[in-house]
Amino acid sequence: MKNRQIASFSVSAIGLGCMNLSHAYGPPVSPQQGERVLLAAFDQGVNFFDTAALYGFGANEQLVGQVMKPHRQKFTLASKCGMQGVEQSDGSKVRVIDGRPETIKKTCEDSLRRLQTEVIDLYYLHRWDKKVPIEDSVGALSELVRQGKIQTIGLSEVSASTLRKAHAVHPIAAVQTEYSLWTRNPEIAVLQACRELGTAFVAFSPVARGFLCGAPLDVAGFDAKDIRRSMPRFTSENHAANSKLLPAYHALAQEASCSPSQLALAWLLHQGEDIIPIPGTTSVAHLLDDLAAVDVKLDASVLARLDALINQSTVAGNRYSAQANSEVDTEVFG
Repeated sequence: MKNRQIASFSVSAIGLGCMNLSHAYGPPVSPQQGERVLLAAFDQGVNFFDTAALYGFGANEQLVGQVMKPHRQKFTLASKCGMQGVEQSDGSKVRVIDGRPETIKKTCEDSLRRLQTEVIDLYYLHRWDKKVPIEDSVGALSELVRQGKIQTIGLSEVSASTLRKAHAVHPIAAVQTEYSLWTRNPEIAVLQACRELGTAFVAFSPVARGFLCGAPLDVAGFDAKDIRRSMPRFTSENHAANSKLLPAYHALAQEASCSPSQLALAWLLHQGEDIIPIPGTTSVAHLLDDLAAVDVKLDASVLARLDALINQSTVAGNRYSAQANSEVDTEVFG
């Protein structure tokens, strides 16, 4: 596995987004299957694992902590605060964005316990809580650095302006935002700001939430809890329009002698040495296919045709609903 840099950490060029094992695309996998995926990634040289307090309302951190504890000194651990489950009177939990310093510190303590570790290497603010100045939230994270509970600070789904404000309080090691052929928002301003500040960029949903994988998606058959049900690109009308892009995309994958997933990941890896994709999967076979993308070489002609084929102008539908869009701070195309 080739490596890239996040602050002082040398991390695998492709990391593992652990969310899928517990959250977002249907019921969680069994603990045994989660263990198989995590250890297969580690065995293949992945040394960058990404989780969050939100995923499975703590269950994903528990899984990662339990399985990966024996290997803790051999990988870079990333988790997130600022968006988590809060228990209601009936015992259920709801997702809440809360960036108050006291909440961040409490969430960190909970995460350390679930992850069975004394320190988190990269700790993101999962969402900027717009009711709290970013300087206050990052100030709390900076205090956690001084206390030795986290090593570096990251931000998720923020604009270039917010990144600069945060970086003035404490160096920001990484920004994590959705980035793929069909989500180009980081190209507006955040990628450039990251490069000016020496901040790595971690790309989540790099295979477009499964759209750029080989098998066609059955959007009508999505699980009731699948978050894609609320995403405009996966409505029947928009999905039908977007699917018309796939024959030409698959032909480019064939020309590049790689799978469709590998093509999406290789495109990202070719965008800069500072970009680290973190695909997620519940399948060891899909994991192995993804990781092989580090060896895929794309020539200028393939890259240019990919750029022209799938981009913000050719994809139908916004990436988030209006409500979800109001919660993030990223730049959008006009």
